[in-house]
Amino acid sequence: MSKQKHNIDPLFDYVLIKPLEQTQTTPSGIVLPDSAKEKPQVGQVMAVGPGATNDDGKLLPMKIKVGQKVLYKKWGGNEVKVGSEEWLLIEQKDVMAVVQ
Repeated sequence: MSKQKHNIDPLFDYVLIKPLEQTQTTPSGIVLPDSAKEKPQVGQVMAVGPGATNDDGKLLPMKIKVGQKVLYKKWGGNEVKVGSEEWLLIEQKDVMAVVQ
């Protein structure tokens, strides 16, 4: 994994995700234009916050770690600009699975 620089340090239980590119051709060989592609739902975790606190003020540690490949909710989070790319800042609860 190459380390990419960014200036975003998530707070609470937020996760910074770099979406991974979707396949641009169908199995039959048809090339998809950008307008026909769905938003990616798999990305690489680039940074995580320290965790959220519960009602008693106890810190709930993060389960997601930097470097993991994750599957996240399709319409969750906020897009943030990192260099020339659009990354996502989402809550840990919007991460559905770690991809092996």
